[in-house]
Amino acid sequence: MRYWLFKSEPSTWGWNDQVAKGEAGEEWDGVRNYQARNFMREMALGDRGFFYHSQKEKAVVGTVEVIATAHPDSKTDDPRWECVDIKAIEGAKTPVTLDMIKGDLRLADMVLVKNSRLSVQPVTEEEWRIICDMAGLTP
Repeated sequence: MRYWLFKSEPSTWGWNDQVAKGEAGEEWDGVRNYQARNFMREMALGDRGFFYHSQKEKAVVGTVEVIATAHPDSKTDDPRWECVDIKAIEGAKTPVTLDMIKGDLRLADMVLVKNSRLSVQPVTEEEWRIICDMAGLTP
């Protein structure tokens, strides 16, 4: 299993929207960055990810699971763009802010710290465990 981080503007698609989709989940559509798309191509069923609110909140607010591997993004006719489907797993008891992540030296090399603009990014197993612990989430 691999771990990921999915960034979303909560005013467009937030944690509560994801939770409302239940077991059916939702496409992680609209990604128009080649590196982020390529990361989605690497994802496997059952991979886990952090759901991250960008903009003002800038925090990990829950975990998700990949429930469909890369397929054409239904929001465009352009064949270059693909997406995965994810479903909500667990909400964070304590949201983990970007400042908290940056303040933890164990997370200094995290992609979120080094390239905070990337909308889909890998997370190492160690980073996953540390942030789950900080958030009160099941690793």
